[in-house]
Amino acid sequence: MRLNFDDIPVFCAHEHWGSFAAYGITKEGFRADTECGAAPSRAVTLWDLILDPYFGGWIYSSGADFNKWGIEAGMSDFHEWAQKCPADACNALLPVLARHRLTGGYQVLRQGILRLYTKDLDDLDIHLTNEISQAIAQNYQKPIDWIRKAARQEKLGPIVRPVHPEFYLRKGPYADQETAAIATVLRIDPLLELWQKECPRREALGKAVGVLPTDAASWRAFLSALFELAAARGAVGIKQLQAYTRDLNFVPRTDDEIVWSGGELSAEQVRAFQDWVVWECCRLAEQRNWPFQFHIGTHNLSQSSPMPLTTIAQRFPKLKIVLLHCWPFVDEAGWLSKQFPNVYIDACWQVILNPMFLERSLRTWLSYIPASKLMFSQDATSVEMAVGAAALVRWILARALENHAEIYGMERKHLEQVARWMLYENGVELYGLHSAW
Repeated sequence: MRLNFDDIPVFCAHEHWGSFAAYGITKEGFRADTECGAAPSRAVTLWDLILDPYFGGWIYSSGADFNKWGIEAGMSDFHEWAQKCPADACNALLPVLARHRLTGGYQVLRQGILRLYTKDLDDLDIHLTNEISQAIAQNYQKPIDWIRKAARQEKLGPIVRPVHPEFYLRKGPYADQETAAIATVLRIDPLLELWQKECPRREALGKAVGVLPTDAASWRAFLSALFELAAARGAVGIKQLQAYTRDLNFVPRTDDEIVWSGGELSAEQVRAFQDWVVWECCRLAEQRNWPFQFHIGTHNLSQSSPMPLTTIAQRFPKLKIVLLHCWPFVDEAGWLSKQFPNVYIDACWQVILNPMFLERSLRTWLSYIPASKLMFSQDATSVEMAVGAAALVRWILARALENHAEIYGMERKHLEQVARWMLYENGVELYGLHSAW
């Protein structure tokens, strides 16, 4: 039996579209993640999509310091070099790209470019680079229109993106369009760093919501007001990525344990503050029926296991906990999802990191946990990358379910229903968004 899921839509619950160099950086992060309806600050090129934080970071970690090349050529970075000396920049980077052809980062972008521009990155030279860049620049002149068009063509959506708290305070030229097209989840990880004695970000956010947090009562009021603001402007959940910097063993703290601000808090005092904030956010998210996305694995591997989240799953039984990524903690994530009714898995980014990681994960999960517990967002920095990632997810899932058909003698209609749950309907139900298809 050969399965094809190209006609099944893919729910996008965790996307970073626009998080690349052409949009620019703010002190909080990528401008697309801190300003609703941000527009690119210059023409978007193919190099912006290739040298994004993910694939570009992996190119850099392989030994190719592309920005240094630009500086050595007398420019500010690679992108200026590519603009002023396109042939030199292209000739320098193409041999490096060739070494990454089998990687997930390369292949998802290659598949997306093929589907949206009918051009193959395997054929890149200076002429094709310019041709693709011109088409990309044209599309991103109206970025939300382009996202809608590409998403509709490839059946991606609804679209949800994690954003910084400032996103709900700053409006760019496409704010109304973005609000109508894209839902958000509020990143709470910035809040865990607001303990410093001198903290302009805390002061600015407190002023914006009308509550300056200084003690337990005002912190609760501040968080409640911030959640209310986010909800009024399209938020449907929260997210944290503290697994980059510490373990996920957030424990309950009493108010009198917390030092609310200070110039030189000890490591234990900072940890207690962070624990308190996370538990308060869990309480607020549970009250709103919002999913809470937890970054699992992929970084800080010695401390990013999801197993400590058992405590939160037990203490907040109505809080919908979504484990993002999960590699290499595939077994642990599967166990939590099987044991707790309120724990779900979104394998986003696995196919970008390495498509075979997703294949391996499916071998563990499909015969172990209910189909209602699995989702496959893309976690892409551009709609082009998301299109390619979704195509590979559909293909890998189809091959995995074909194996189940052979082993268990299942009918096509049942396999297609399972695929539709995992690719689309689970996300629609979990995040409470209207079905687009």
